[in-house]
Amino acid sequence: MKKFIALFCLLIATQFNAQIKTPQPSPLAEVEQVVGLTNVSLKYSRPAMRGRIIFGDLVPFGQLWRTGANANTVISFEHDVTIANQVLEAGSYAIFTKPEKNDWTVYFYTDTNNWGRPEQWNEDKIAAQIEVKTQAIKPVVESFTIGVNHLSNSQAHLEISWEQTMVSIPMQFSTDEMVMDNINKVMNGPSANDFYNAAVYYLTSGKDINQSVKWIEKAMTMVENKPYWMLRQQSLIYAKAGMKDKAIDAAKASLEGAKKAGNQDYVKMNKDSLAEWQ
Repeated sequence: MKKFIALFCLLIATQFNAQIKTPQPSPLAEVEQVVGLTNVSLKYSRPAMRGRIIFGDLVPFGQLWRTGANANTVISFEHDVTIANQVLEAGSYAIFTKPEKNDWTVYFYTDTNNWGRPEQWNEDKIAAQIEVKTQAIKPVVESFTIGVNHLSNSQAHLEISWEQTMVSIPMQFSTDEMVMDNINKVMNGPSANDFYNAAVYYLTSGKDINQSVKWIEKAMTMVENKPYWMLRQQSLIYAKAGMKDKAIDAAKASLEGAKKAGNQDYVKMNKDSLAEWQ
């Protein structure tokens, strides 16, 4: 009998602890879109009309709206974006809006950690804002929807739609500048850092040390004021290649630079190497 009671109690406790999963009334949505060379992502909740009048009723005109449901609607940009001549730096922003019948004010807000609207609205946290005209649309959009549409290499529109209303926010992307920077870097050939990194990799990976010597020497010809940390690696490469005199000269130059910079770690490393090589 006691075993039966214990089993019965365990069954009841298990039933109370079980979690019942039901559909969310405003399910979460995530959007990923590449515009030119910039990744854009959106994370927001999607309430449904469910027979309700939305704008002017459920969402009152003239009041700040969370623009969706639940936690903040958040948009993230991989690179800087321009909206209404205002630069949004790469990062994440909450989207808030103030709907009116004929136009909306759209805010990109730096604080993204609110549940709904911020308890205290801070004008200093508005990274950009824009006023846009409303557009009547058909058919009815049952579930609140945000998309990144009308894509080109350097432009896209953030479209917010619900019921029979849509607003479209134009966004400008610095695609041409990024492409031109890439073209110039490639066409101008490897930089001093490229040669330096390749030389050090060959040294530390035990690859062709003669090739490492060529690359470090090329890097040094491209640098005016030779940094002591680059000279340090050059001395190690020369030493590994059996070029002791050059290794000593490079270590002495690195030592002097490290002393001027007050970097005692490099001072010690160079002194130790010089004691070994001399």
